[in-house]
Amino acid sequence: MSLSSSTQALPIPPAAAHPLAAAQAAHSTTSNAEPDAAPWPNLHAPDAVRTSTSAANAGSGSQGYRALRVFLRNPTAMLGCGFLLAVLLLALTAPWLFPGDPLDMVAQPFLWPGQDGTYLLGTDSMGRDVAAGIAHGARVSLLVGVSATLIGLSLGIGIGAVSGYFGGWVDDLLQRVVVLFQTIPSFILLVVLVAIAQPAISTIVVAIGLVTWPTVARLVRAEFRALRHKEFVLAARALGYSHSRIILREMLPNALPPIIVTSSVMVASAILLESALSFMGMGDPNVVSWGSMIGMGRDLLRTAWYLTAAPGLAIVFAVLAFNLIGDGLNDALNPRLSQER
Repeated sequence: MSLSSSTQALPIPPAAAHPLAAAQAAHSTTSNAEPDAAPWPNLHAPDAVRTSTSAANAGSGSQGYRALRVFLRNPTAMLGCGFLLAVLLLALTAPWLFPGDPLDMVAQPFLWPGQDGTYLLGTDSMGRDVAAGIAHGARVSLLVGVSATLIGLSLGIGIGAVSGYFGGWVDDLLQRVVVLFQTIPSFILLVVLVAIAQPAISTIVVAIGLVTWPTVARLVRAEFRALRHKEFVLAARALGYSHSRIILREMLPNALPPIIVTSSVMVASAILLESALSFMGMGDPNVVSWGSMIGMGRDLLRTAWYLTAAPGLAIVFAVLAFNLIGDGLNDALNPRLSQER
């Protein structure tokens, strides 16, 4: 028998006759076995539209609980909270502990602390109660610090968010304004603004807010520039969300951790700026503040040092409280530090 005849005698399988036919046969067999199979069986991950709100809230809630747990376990943060709680209690109870005007002359001048039980911290050169001045000064310092920080945050977040989100000529224009404010020394600009306007609490609050917003604007701009190319922002744009909704509801919550940390430091800076203005005699003359008490007692530093030591320690504790809280928030909200823990 020849080689050609033996080759012709061998049977050829139908599936191996042609590769395309084999593929069609395998596909028809799979289709008949699983008629309800999805055309793309490998896509099992839910997209942004089908993700439930409860699942998203559960993830953010777990992250918030983890940050709170890290913050509560931080001893320095708890120490700062203790200092801040003491200052808040002193400010809230000032009208009951020391009723009346703290600028009234109530006793003889230069009573030292402990010399008279009625006036625990003594009296100043005009017979005014030093303890009453510190208690009522806490109200002024906290009011100025929180109000000025809110104004600075509002301006900084608004300008920084618009600048970082849109970019282009909008970013260039707004950054020119930020650079213009930052080229002028902050305290000099603050003194000029207060000197032009009337030295009142409202004027000081607005002036401090106008001085402190550029730092927040640059921080928010950097955060938004890093977030605007993320997948969730691109998905929001593809879904047709408005610019305001993307900025306020999608990007701003993801940029909040550094803003929260910065706000605590801004409150401390605002308290220091107000104290410096009052020390120079540019504060509100109708209210008592820690800076004005230090300013009035500086000429008597050698003979009555307690007049500057008591309000100075109050400023130290208040500023230290906000700085310690800021460090604790940074440890809790910083993703890198959280992963290390």
